[in-house]
Amino acid sequence: MSAENENKEFIYESFINNFIEEDLSDTSELVTRFPPEPNGYLHLGHAKSICLNFGLAEQYGGKCNLRFDDTNPAKEDTEFVNSIKNDIKWLGFDWEDRLYFASGYFDKMYEYAVELIKKGLAYVCDMSAEQVRLARGTLTEPGKESPYRNRSIEENLDLFERMKNGEFADGEKTLRAKIDMASPNINMRDPVIYRIAHMTHHATGDKWCIYPMYDYAHPIEDAIEGVTHSICTMEFEDHRPLYDWVVNNIDFKVKPRQIEFAKLNLEDTIMGKRYLRNLVETNQVDGWDDPRLITLSGIRRRGYTPEAIRSFCASVGVAKANSVVSLSQLEYYAREDLQPKTPVRMAVLDPVKLVITNYPEDKTEYLTLENHPKDESFGTREVPFTRELYIEREDFLEDPPKKFFRLAPDKEVRLKGAYIVKCTGVVKDSDGNITEIHCTYDPETRSGSEAAGRKVKGTIHWVSCAHAKPIQVNLYENLVIPDEGSDNGYSLNPDSLKVVKAYIEDNISDVKPMDRFQFMRNGYFIADSKHFTDEKPVFNRIVSLKSSFKPQKQ
Repeated sequence: MSAENENKEFIYESFINNFIEEDLSDTSELVTRFPPEPNGYLHLGHAKSICLNFGLAEQYGGKCNLRFDDTNPAKEDTEFVNSIKNDIKWLGFDWEDRLYFASGYFDKMYEYAVELIKKGLAYVCDMSAEQVRLARGTLTEPGKESPYRNRSIEENLDLFERMKNGEFADGEKTLRAKIDMASPNINMRDPVIYRIAHMTHHATGDKWCIYPMYDYAHPIEDAIEGVTHSICTMEFEDHRPLYDWVVNNIDFKVKPRQIEFAKLNLEDTIMGKRYLRNLVETNQVDGWDDPRLITLSGIRRRGYTPEAIRSFCASVGVAKANSVVSLSQLEYYAREDLQPKTPVRMAVLDPVKLVITNYPEDKTEYLTLENHPKDESFGTREVPFTRELYIEREDFLEDPPKKFFRLAPDKEVRLKGAYIVKCTGVVKDSDGNITEIHCTYDPETRSGSEAAGRKVKGTIHWVSCAHAKPIQVNLYENLVIPDEGSDNGYSLNPDSLKVVKAYIEDNISDVKPMDRFQFMRNGYFIADSKHFTDEKPVFNRIVSLKSSFKPQKQ
């Protein structure tokens, strides 16, 4: 594990532990793997699998391999390989020297296929994909055997070698396992285990024009690597008999055990790689790392920490039953992690000018404010205070409700770390919009002075107009909203990104991309890793300060 997370220990207690403890003797070692296909960027659902596989290996003193299932050259790219490696490292896990690729086993997979043919357990089929589909049968009716099912072993060996040598076109032939066309499990009805694809592979180039199917390749990869427990999501449960068939019909020293668990489903969120890829390729979002996406690159750029993601994944737990997790649960763990380690600054996101009419026009005084409300080790900073300030527009109401404790006509409020002010009037433009709020201040009420103890119910933040630095702030809502009339059940939310011009106190000269702050009363923010510069400071809101989620007490 990385130093950033080395003191974090996640103990999983679930049905999977029972299987592991049942299978492992005192002398055997748990070996798991995380096997992504490099055809897109990882998302939060993958984080659950990463934490589970690496976490269990850590818990039992075992190992977890990183393996790329690169058996489909049509969609794979080294860009995705690199992004996946970065994401796993960011989460705090280390595969050490155990980095593998399915393509590294292609020679072995071919040899094992030849072995199955020699055993009479595989045959070359000339049926098209559509013919195979129609002959497969239904849940209530058995499938129909291929007319090529009983080819001789010699003929199958010859045809399979010619497939490898590139003598046939894509789709002209396949290699199928010979199992049982009447099996109640449709996956066992002579599944295709090799197909022809004249495509350049990102790792093997043009060496191969036949590629193994995932259901054939995956158990072989696990067995070669000595994986003891192949932990995957529930959609592979019906594929487990085929997984076992492959490992049991090839001579392996280790027979991996496949165990399924429910994948992570997050409410009102796009999780599927196909949908994410479409959004990226059609430029509907700002790349795979758009902060509105739930990709790990996106939530990293959004400002979530690896500790928060690990805590969230641990809180979700491991079960067989599918469930949908609220976004508020994810946001809760972000706040819990950010609160103790994030310094505070004052920033005004929707500014309106406040003029202190009895404060000297040419005066600037520096006030001392704490950098963290609960931790003195963060120290203090000096903030300039002047006659003209910006405050949040929502902190003033001309006709306030009874329990409005901020600024209103003839009402008092404390300016954070400064003075008590009283509203004496407003200035409006020709459309009736407030352009200035006029106040007077009591010079005896400066924070820290003897008279500062005079009580008012409200405190608001502010920045000096003369010293504040303009910044761009990105505010996010859900990327999608429910839409029963659409094909996918959702549509893009036109309000998912709101860009505002804000002002921040001038203590940000040394801010770097990925620095995080709590903007007082506005939430947690991060300097954008992609677009932040000194000339154009851009901040993304990670989460607001309010939470609707409360974790259950253990």
